[in-house]
Amino acid sequence: MAAPKNRRSVFLGRLPLPERNYLADALRTETVGGVLLLVAAVAAVIWANTPIRESYESVRSFHFGPGALGLDLSVQHWAADGLLAVFFFVAGIELKRELVAGELRDPKAAVLPVVAAVCGMAAPALVYFTVVTAGNGSTAGWAVPTATDIAFALAVLAVIGTSLPSALRAFLLTLAVVDDLFAILIIAIFFTQKLDFTALGFAVAGLAVFWLLLRKGVRGWYVYVPLGIVNWALMYNSGVHATIAGVAMGLMLRCTRHEGERHSPGEHIEHLVRPLSAGLAVPLFALFSAGVAISGGALSDVFRRPETLGVVLGLVIGKAIGVFGGTWLAARFTRAELNPDLKWPDVLAVASLAGIGFTVSLLIGELAFDGDPLLTDEIKAAVLVGSLIAAVLASVLLKLRDNKYKQLWADEERDDDQDGIPDIYEQDNPEYHLRMAAILEAKAAEHRRLAEVAAGRPTGDDGPA
Repeated sequence: MAAPKNRRSVFLGRLPLPERNYLADALRTETVGGVLLLVAAVAAVIWANTPIRESYESVRSFHFGPGALGLDLSVQHWAADGLLAVFFFVAGIELKRELVAGELRDPKAAVLPVVAAVCGMAAPALVYFTVVTAGNGSTAGWAVPTATDIAFALAVLAVIGTSLPSALRAFLLTLAVVDDLFAILIIAIFFTQKLDFTALGFAVAGLAVFWLLLRKGVRGWYVYVPLGIVNWALMYNSGVHATIAGVAMGLMLRCTRHEGERHSPGEHIEHLVRPLSAGLAVPLFALFSAGVAISGGALSDVFRRPETLGVVLGLVIGKAIGVFGGTWLAARFTRAELNPDLKWPDVLAVASLAGIGFTVSLLIGELAFDGDPLLTDEIKAAVLVGSLIAAVLASVLLKLRDNKYKQLWADEERDDDQDGIPDIYEQDNPEYHLRMAAILEAKAAEHRRLAEVAAGRPTGDDGPA
């Protein structure tokens, strides 16, 4: 007798209900934050290109803070190093949760999004290298087009109104989480130029205290917020980018639930801090970083200078090819079958959406060309242009399948028995079918009564017409 064939895994299949509920809550906040981010970016560009543009430069270059502690920083600097630490704190919690309770907890399931994310960062860097090498440009900006901005991507989805199935949204979110991890590593490894080992030692000690307090079960924001600020300040003064402190503290939080817990501490804190990150920290960073002077000549320069052209092509072409190619290859060699309700063009559309690289791309652009303000602004303009082109391309691809997405979304949301659980998750529950039988029998009885009334017969008369 022949041995049964191994059952092939399904890629982009239906999410477990708890994961779907968590995803819906997280993406709801990110979508609102993404719209605010979009508004802030547009406001910055308008502000920097109006007759009052000098006030924009004055505001973002205004310095404040305790100079004795090495923290007399400009508004733009506070936004990039301070506010983005909150963003990376949330990213650290997301990564921890994905590793212990989400899509990355199972090594077999994690292969696809991890390979897709790695290829989605390697391909844009390769495109950038190729373009700047051919044009004798600077290779310093190779990391600029490697990052995906999940908030901006979700804002695009909100604007075009695509009812993207939860499996595709989860894939995009997981991509962004892994993307953030590698972006953090890139910032820590390649953009740390000079270290103050004393400050770094104290920062590590502060993080150890943070971890120890968590393990001991100590509670209270009044303990962790001041300690977090101290850790951030020490990390900043050490020479390591200050956002690394946010990531480290996020990774330390427990993201598994104990018996009797509705939410883990990490999930609870993420729920509290995510609106602050998505609704305030990231939009303010965009407001003080995205303001670049744009004119017809400046826009044409984006496509003429090798560094800026490399960023645009890296985001638009490199991201799409990298994410799609990595996903297809991983699925091919792991023998994973694509969800029959979806097609590979759907994956290509999401891969194109990953080409929207805004927040982290702007940050890396500032770090890569720190000593050249003119080139820094041109790189920022390239990030804006590349992200816009990627958004338009992804929107077109998604709109082609919008009717199918709406149907899949309606199926996911349908709750005919009104018990708060989508019907698609209750097909193996006998009680659900009994409830539905009762509901349908009641509807059938009502239709029989209405038929009798329409025929002019008294209700309740079971005799022949």
